[in-house]
Amino acid sequence: MTNACDQCHRDLAAMIVCSCNVLSDNDVRSALSGDDAARTCGEVYGCLGCSAQCGRCARTIRRIMNEALAGTDVAYCRATGNS
Repeated sequence: MTNACDQCHRDLAAMIVCSCNVLSDNDVRSALSGDDAARTCGEVYGCLGCSAQCGRCARTIRRIMNEALAGTDVAYCRATGNS
């Protein structure tokens, strides 16, 4: 099930968040979906078949993760009627 926010992110041009591994924000979001979703920056790198190099992207990856998880919480609350 795709929500409006997910569609919005797909329609926007990808932004490179890790120049060492050439990872985009969309790559990070893809690692956060599914049954084996990443929950740490290290798991994001692992899901995408790479590892941290210089570490400058870790803060941005964490922000993307927090935004994605916050969106999941909002969608869950709306779906279940909890606020």
